[in-house]
Amino acid sequence: MPAAPLSAWETLPTESFPGKRDDISFVDATHGWYGTGKGDLYRTTDGGKSWTKVASKPGTFIRALGFVDRTTGFIGNIGTDYYPGVTDTTPLYRTDDGGATWTPVDLGGRTIAGVCAIDVLKTQRIYQGKLEPRVVIHAAGRVGGPTGILRSTDGGKSWSVIDMAEHAGMILDIKFFDERTGLVFASTGTDPKTTEGLILRTTDGGKSWTRVYTSGRGAELIWKASFPTATTGYATVQSYDPARAQQLIVKTSDGGKSWTELPMVENAAARQFGIGFVDADHGFVGTMAGGFETRDGGRTFAPAPVARAANKFRVVQDGKRAHVFAIGTEVQRLTVDSAPQVTARTR
Repeated sequence: MPAAPLSAWETLPTESFPGKRDDISFVDATHGWYGTGKGDLYRTTDGGKSWTKVASKPGTFIRALGFVDRTTGFIGNIGTDYYPGVTDTTPLYRTDDGGATWTPVDLGGRTIAGVCAIDVLKTQRIYQGKLEPRVVIHAAGRVGGPTGILRSTDGGKSWSVIDMAEHAGMILDIKFFDERTGLVFASTGTDPKTTEGLILRTTDGGKSWTRVYTSGRGAELIWKASFPTATTGYATVQSYDPARAQQLIVKTSDGGKSWTELPMVENAAARQFGIGFVDADHGFVGTMAGGFETRDGGRTFAPAPVARAANKFRVVQDGKRAHVFAIGTEVQRLTVDSAPQVTARTR
């Protein structure tokens, strides 16, 4: 299928921030939020043309965001003992007014150290002979460890805590396809010199996990993932080996059961962060050296005008158009003018 026509990447007007910002979340083409490591939360109602600071919580590092609709969302905090100046030990907050006020999620006395990723899955269940909507939420972390997952199958009314210490040293991203089947993107350890990239899969809601990919090389993590379809997915292999110039991504064509390494670019400076695909073939990777684009399912890559350290990409459909939002040292937007194969999603 020919590649969809594109507009140019736009750099959206935002307040300056030292370093990269980590996450951005949209519930439709116009309503979105992004956070910063200073605890500031910004909201847009016009697709990113303008932003309003709706909350500020100094001492909190907003690492991850996941909004269910225009009012209800979840805010993940990295936690203490990793970044200087972070004093907030609450890993997850809920908002029911579009981000203006935050309530700590009640975990019943258990907790995790911090959150690096939030996955919001809108699904359905059969209840008394009727189909009713169901929202499944997972929040996981963290970089540097220790690891754990917060899980809710009722839209955030109640939560369970999954200790992941025996399975992974760090967790950087999480993706669930249904209430029971999901993936964790992680590392085998916490030592940057020896840890290997790791992907884990569960089919029982996190009670047990199977290794489906291990990189076999030290100084690596699996940082972020993107699933444009239920079966096709990609993830970034983040390397801290100064002697290795070849950057890799990994790809699955069977919903995460198996993974194949694909070469991206030979450039030691292009340490990878976020990844986002518009469809099964067309996607972007953010690195410390800027962005890269593929239009053939990861077989080849070319430089793209994405700002440095794009940590997260979000794709949202607007009729016959799809918008790609990227956040890192800048907040950017790309419009795909015609993408009939794109299904509505905010991952």
